[in-house]
Amino acid sequence: MGDRHEQKLRLRYEETDTMGVVYYAKFFIWMEVGRVALLRDVGFGYKEWVRHEMEFPVVQAHADYNSSARFDDEILVKTRIASIGNSSMRFENEIYKLPEKTLLATGHTVHVLTLKGGKKMTFSPELKSKLTSS
Repeated sequence: MGDRHEQKLRLRYEETDTMGVVYYAKFFIWMEVGRVALLRDVGFGYKEWVRHEMEFPVVQAHADYNSSARFDDEILVKTRIASIGNSSMRFENEIYKLPEKTLLATGHTVHVLTLKGGKKMTFSPELKSKLTSS
């Protein structure tokens, strides 16, 4: 839909496994960091969700791994909204090791918009417009 949001991160020691490389599940945390930053930048940050008593649970998560990273590497997480349905959104991510921009992984998550408590709801036209302009 829109341009990719970019977020740089420095890898912490706790993100590595016993082999000295980043533990695979940490990539999903980085996807979340990118997603939350993108939503905040378009004016639909976590405080807005809470204020409107909305939740945004993950219903699907996928990653393809290409290369590894290690403690203290700098990475770039690129996130974009790939599609918006009536009540769901798909975010796509690319994660690169800097400075050479080696592609570490690609992935996506799908989220469903719900009211607090889990009842599915549809995007309002205003919110959908805000998100599609990102």
